[in-house]
Amino acid sequence: MNSSLYKYILGVADNCLILGQRLGELCGHGPSLETDIACTNISLDLFGQVRSYYQYAAKVAGDKRTEDDIAMMRPEREYVNVLLVEQPNTDFAFTIVRQFLFDVYHYLFLNELQKSKDETLHAIARKSSKEVSYHLRFSSDWIKRLGDGTEESHSRMQQALEDKIHYFEELFIPTETETRLLKIGIAPDLSLIREKAYAKLNAVLQESTLSIPEDMYPQQGGRSGNHTEYLGFILAELQYMQKSYPNLTW
Repeated sequence: MNSSLYKYILGVADNCLILGQRLGELCGHGPSLETDIACTNISLDLFGQVRSYYQYAAKVAGDKRTEDDIAMMRPEREYVNVLLVEQPNTDFAFTIVRQFLFDVYHYLFLNELQKSKDETLHAIARKSSKEVSYHLRFSSDWIKRLGDGTEESHSRMQQALEDKIHYFEELFIPTETETRLLKIGIAPDLSLIREKAYAKLNAVLQESTLSIPEDMYPQQGGRSGNHTEYLGFILAELQYMQKSYPNLTW
């Protein structure tokens, strides 16, 4: 049970860690001051959630590792985040589409996780859902504003959507661990979340005059440790201080 729960927590937390790191790269580079600060705040929200998850993971593991050890000292293949969150920022259209796709999933996931029989996961989800409701509102508003904006903004958003939509489906493919924990009421049912997520996605895209391409080629592998080349660069920066100065404390 402890082994399965530990793996499950990592599966939830790693998504937030890597996306938070990606958003952190935008600090000082946003298209406007207000948007720059908003993206930075979303990054901080995700890192705050990550701390709660990794603290719980360290407790479940019971092997004297700390939250920092789990977050920063694992090799690349031990991270189990989806491929979507490690995609590069490129430009604001790609950044906001990536954020929106994750937010749609994340908000609905946290709503379901609040029903978990695991009291700690329930508590983290209940607290985090308030933050993520803002994340979803922020990214949805930008999708609508740019999708139904100028000819150029619409074109860029459509291109970004066609590039990133192929990574969306991986969020709903359960691992063996999730299937096991679903049966005992700890993990939510991803098939139910998927149905609601596509309904929300289609509703926002319709308002945005954007459309999902007819041909979709779901990309996956991150949840089993097979990542794109981007993750190695993310971890090189994320892990630098801990690996350069072992046992570093503030």
